[in-house]
Amino acid sequence: MDQIGITAEGPKSPWGATTTKVVSPCSLADVMSEQLAKQLDEESNAFPDSPDVSAALDGVEEPETDCDLMLAQMLQMQFDKEFDTQLRTEEKKLNGDSKLSISFENYRMVHPYEDSDSSEDEVDWQDTRHDPYKADKPTTTPRKGFTGKGKNITTKHDEIVCGRKNTARMDNFAPEINVGDGLGMDLKLSNQVYNSLKQHCYSEQRRSARLHEKKEHSTAEQAVDPKTRLLMYKMVNAGVLENINGCISTGKESVVFHADGGSMEENAVPDECVLKVFKTTLNEFKNRDKYIKDDYRFKERFSKLNPRKIIRLWAEKEMHNLARMKKADIPCPEVVVLKKHILVMSFIGKDHVPAPKLKEAMLGSEDMNRAYYQVLHLMQQLYQECNLVHADLSEYNMLWHQGKVWLIDVSQSIEPNHPHGLEFLFRDCRNVATFFQKGGVSEAMNAYELFNVVSGLQLSGDSEADFLAQIEALEKMNEDHVQRRGKKTYASSTSDGGPPLLHDEDD
Repeated sequence: MDQIGITAEGPKSPWGATTTKVVSPCSLADVMSEQLAKQLDEESNAFPDSPDVSAALDGVEEPETDCDLMLAQMLQMQFDKEFDTQLRTEEKKLNGDSKLSISFENYRMVHPYEDSDSSEDEVDWQDTRHDPYKADKPTTTPRKGFTGKGKNITTKHDEIVCGRKNTARMDNFAPEINVGDGLGMDLKLSNQVYNSLKQHCYSEQRRSARLHEKKEHSTAEQAVDPKTRLLMYKMVNAGVLENINGCISTGKESVVFHADGGSMEENAVPDECVLKVFKTTLNEFKNRDKYIKDDYRFKERFSKLNPRKIIRLWAEKEMHNLARMKKADIPCPEVVVLKKHILVMSFIGKDHVPAPKLKEAMLGSEDMNRAYYQVLHLMQQLYQECNLVHADLSEYNMLWHQGKVWLIDVSQSIEPNHPHGLEFLFRDCRNVATFFQKGGVSEAMNAYELFNVVSGLQLSGDSEADFLAQIEALEKMNEDHVQRRGKKTYASSTSDGGPPLLHDEDD
C-alpha cells in the first residue's frame, strides 16, 4: 500500500512565515480507521482557529489612539495655562501702579474645554473678544462718504447715522463716567449733546485730579494730609502726646485738634493739649502775606523761602508771639513744642470741652463790664509791654475761661513799626468798641478814644477818613525813619524764651 505524506500547515501569521509541522507517514488503512479520525479531530480541537489579525489590531489601536489624543490635549492645555500665567505676570510687572496700562489679552490661549465644570451659559470674564451680550456697533460709512443710490442715498452727515456713532463713541469716556447701554437701546445723540457730554467728562476728570492732588498734598477741613499725619504719629510715638482725640475747631488758616499730654525731658506737658495744624493749602495765605513779609523779624527770611515753607514760618511766628505774651503774664495758651507747621499748646478749657468764645459766652452785665476792662488792659499790655499789635482782635479770638479773657490766634500779630501796624491797631479798636457797645457796656469808649488810650497817641479827627489819614501819615514817617536807620531783621533765635523746635532729618 502506497504511503501518503500529509503535511499540516498552521494558520498564516502576519508576523512572518511559520514553522511547518511534519506528520509521520502512515498507511491508508490507518487513515481510514475510525480511531485515527477521532484522534485527529481531538488534535484539531486542541488548536482553535486564530481570529482575524487585522480586526484584532484595529480593535487594539483605536483605544490607544484616543488615549494619546486626550493626553496631547491635556499637555497642550497645561502649557497654555502656564503661558497665560506668564503673560499676566509680565502684564502686572509692566503696568505696576501706572494709571495707563497695557494688556496681553489678545495673546492669551483660550480653549473651549478649559472650564469643563462650569455651566455652558457662563462667559469667561477675561475673554471679552467674543462677548455674546455686547451690542453691535453701528456700521461705518465707506470712504466715499455715502451709501445707497438715488433717493435712498445716505451720507455720513445723516442725523441717524451720526447719532448712533456718537452713542458708540461714549464707550471711550473715562471708566468712572457711567454711560449706560446706549447701543442696546438704539440711542441717537446729536452732535451738540455729545459734545456737551464730552466736555463734561473732561471737566470731571480734571476736577477729580485736582481733588486727588489736594487730598494728597494739603490739609483740608477737619483732615490732614499724609505728611502731617506722620508728624502727629511721631509726636505720639515720642511720648510728647498720649493720644490725639479729634478736631475741636477750624479756621481760615488752621485746624485745631485736642490731645492728651504726655511727657518731655525739657518742658512739662499739660494734661490736655491742642495741636494747631496750619493748613498747607496756599489759597488761604495768598492774601495774608502782608502780615509777615513786612514784619522786620521775618522779612529777610520770607523773601528766601518757597511758598510751602512760608506756612512753617507762620507757625514759628505764632510761637514767638505767644512767648512774648507769656512773659508779660497775658492770659494765652502756653506753647509746648513746634514741629514744622504743627504747634502744640496748652488747652484752654476743661475735660475736653473748650472754653467759649467771647461772642458765644452768655455773660451778664457785670461780667461784660469786667471783660471790657480786661480787654482794654490786655490791649495796652500787648502794645506797650510786648511791642505787638494783635491785627485780628475781635470777639471770635477771645475766650472766656475761669472768669477772665484769654487771647488766642496771634500768628498774624505784628510789631507797631510795621508799615501798616497802626492801621491794624485801629481796626482792632473798632472791633472791640463795636462789640462791647452792642453788649450794653455804657462805659465803652469809641474806636478813636480806645486807639489813643492803647497807643498813647493824641490823634483827633472829625471822621474816620480824617483819622485814618493821620494814621497813614504817622506810618509813612515811621517807615522812612526805619529805613534810614537800616534796621536789621530779628534772628530766628530771639530772646523770647520760646519752647524748642523739633527738627527732622529732611529739614
